Amino acid sequence: MSYDASARQERGTVAAHASDRTFWGRLASWAPYRALVQVATASPRRQFVILAVFPILWVLTQHLGPMLQMLRVSLTDAYPVAANVEQHFTFDNYVRFFGDSIFWMPFFRTLIFAAAFTFCTLVLTYPVAYFLARHVSPKNRMLLLLLLLIPFWVGEIVRTYAIMILLGNTGAVNMVLRWFGLIDRPIPFMYTSFSMGVGIVYLTALYMLLPLYSALEKLPKSLNEAAADLGAGAWTRFRRVTLPLTLEGISSGCTLVFLISTGFYATPVLLGGPSTTVFAETIAGFFHVAGDEWPTGAAFAVIMFLAALAITAGFQRLMSALRKGDTK
Repeated sequence: MSYDASARQERGTVAAHASDRTFWGRLASWAPYRALVQVATASPRRQFVILAVFPILWVLTQHLGPMLQMLRVSLTDAYPVAANVEQHFTFDNYVRFFGDSIFWMPFFRTLIFAAAFTFCTLVLTYPVAYFLARHVSPKNRMLLLLLLLIPFWVGEIVRTYAIMILLGNTGAVNMVLRWFGLIDRPIPFMYTSFSMGVGIVYLTALYMLLPLYSALEKLPKSLNEAAADLGAGAWTRFRRVTLPLTLEGISSGCTLVFLISTGFYATPVLLGGPSTTVFAETIAGFFHVAGDEWPTGAAFAVIMFLAALAITAGFQRLMSALRKGDTK
């Protein structure tokens, strides 16, 4: 035993000397560095500041910063500003939206489509999340989740083209229908609200699946078992036990999917048609022309952003009221 202890001590000494020869080992043993670390981590508040400073800077510069810049541009009469030209601030870009009804149709169409696609995504992914969380053994859950995540490693454009290949006149769907003798000629799925809906639901399914799975996984099975012992059927158990206790996951998933759906541009362009023009395409049209139209596009983007936030806030209040009502 003494020989083993001395051997371990010798190996520890060798490892310590080896670490001292590295840059980080020399830095850790440097007295000013150690003093600085001790001062910086002397209190929990300082530790929190050190850990939070980079995420806060990232949010301010990479998320909030561009949004504030978009807001500033929306209040100008021209952008970029030409040389020797004075820039003026104005609300005319916002007035243009409310004064011209031609922009209202794609705006409300976007909100309606986003709400409908969010509901479809919820209906389609809830059974999948329920099956994973309640009927799959824990050792196989990660494998199945990985299989579901693999398609999302590919970019949005590639997955959108995959939907185009699937729903095309010579795509897999029409080929299967013709093989079974259900149709004589291809069904024109493409460039309709159906094809755009399939694409958006496919692209946003993950953002709904993960919150639902997290909420269902934390749900104790004993609650359903107790309800069954009291005579509740399968539908009653789902309606009175499972659904109310997973409202938080539903709220998070629907919020994510709705906000993402209102901002899609490439998918509606590739899968939609003239009757499915969304507001993001209208906004992009202003940025594809001369700079004097950029402020209008920025104003329309701010309007869509605020409208989506307002609808989301109302939805969150509704879900919060439902959760409080279930706990009473």
